[in-house]
Amino acid sequence: MTIDSSHPGMGLKNRKILVVADDDSKVLSLQEILSKEGYEVANVNSGEAALNYYQQFEPDLVLLDVGLPGSNVFDICRNLKNPYSGSPATVIFITSKSDPEEVVAGLAAGGVDYLPRPFREKEVLARVRVHLRNRLRLVQMYKEDRAKNRLLSVTAHDLRNPATSIRALVHTLRGAKASPLAPEQIDILNTVYEASQSMLDLINNLLDSSVIEADEMPINRQPASLAALVEEAVKLNNATATPKGSIIVLNRGALPETLLLDSPRIRSVLNNLLVNAIKFSPPGSTITVEESSTERHCSVAVRDQGPGIPDDEHDKLFKEYGRTSVKPTGGEPSTGLGLSICREVMIAHGGTIHAENLAGGGAEFRITFNHAT
Repeated sequence: MTIDSSHPGMGLKNRKILVVADDDSKVLSLQEILSKEGYEVANVNSGEAALNYYQQFEPDLVLLDVGLPGSNVFDICRNLKNPYSGSPATVIFITSKSDPEEVVAGLAAGGVDYLPRPFREKEVLARVRVHLRNRLRLVQMYKEDRAKNRLLSVTAHDLRNPATSIRALVHTLRGAKASPLAPEQIDILNTVYEASQSMLDLINNLLDSSVIEADEMPINRQPASLAALVEEAVKLNNATATPKGSIIVLNRGALPETLLLDSPRIRSVLNNLLVNAIKFSPPGSTITVEESSTERHCSVAVRDQGPGIPDDEHDKLFKEYGRTSVKPTGGEPSTGLGLSICREVMIAHGGTIHAENLAGGGAEFRITFNHAT
């Protein structure tokens, strides 16, 4: 973010400032000074009102009167700085005295500066500009960090499914009876199995510590066969289902020969849906994948035999890290991240993803594309 410094206030016009004071003379004086500079100024007269109004107004700066009656202003400052209540506030205290202990207490509570009375216009504007600029720089850095974390999270999540499949395939080979393996081959398979487990542990730890943010997902669409992607995903995830005694059955339909798709992204969506179906279905289940097509749309549905989606938790399904109360039946890890990625991928393709409970038990997750996709 670049701020034009040719004029002291350039680049800061229309920034929002919340004044928290019950003294009308203080409020009016600050409003007069700040409004002339082009700032949007709002005011409340209590700490409780400040906490309630903060998220609605989303100010860039808060001017908080130390002499606010009936409130512990330092506790109010700490609450406004709490990142779990929204974007942490930048707080400047208003004071009519210079008490060193009060200054230390305010800074310890998270305040960035003190604004003394009587107000001197040039001093007020200078302090406000400095802290607004610092705020904007911090916000920009925060956005950049979120974008990096998002890329890291999506990449890690996409890596987990193939790593799980590798482990499942190796497990199947180790237990094969038709063609007994030589001791050297068994040693190699054991090494691959252990390495894939280590990779899964690293990926799961990464997912647990990363945060996905709702930035636009880049999509590279090329002509591709959705039917081929579905067949590949079913084959791969059947290897994952085997150790649990489950099976994935594919009911083919008349899908378009090609669609414009980002194949790796759609492959990830299919893998996520199938992994979830295996994860939340009891051992020995049959997961059904059904392809279908109408004049304008085509879709792929994944139906599991799990407990379904609690009625009051549907809104959690496609949110970032939105976990429902339903637990995996085999102790598998669940970050609540996969379905939010699926939703983003489908939106980027101009499609949809939908979930509903089935009449006979279990749940259906359906992805739908326009034929023009």
